[in-house]
Amino acid sequence: MLRNITLSADEALIARARDKALSEQTSLNVEFRKWLDQYASSRDDAAVTRFRQVMQDLSKVDAGRSFTRDEMNER
Repeated sequence: MLRNITLSADEALIARARDKALSEQTSLNVEFRKWLDQYASSRDDAAVTRFRQVMQDLSKVDAGRSFTRDEMNER
């Protein structure tokens, strides 16, 4: 289901964007939907990048000894 929203922007900017979309045989609606999807996904990408960094940092932690499989699975 698509929903309509109203945005405000400078008239000259809108005109330039429309001209660019026309030259690329697309529309502002299509380009906005692409941008919105990318924008909404960017937080996920940042979280994944942060998670990988934390895991890389933790991989260097020395626990002082190696644990056996049974020790790691104890509850």
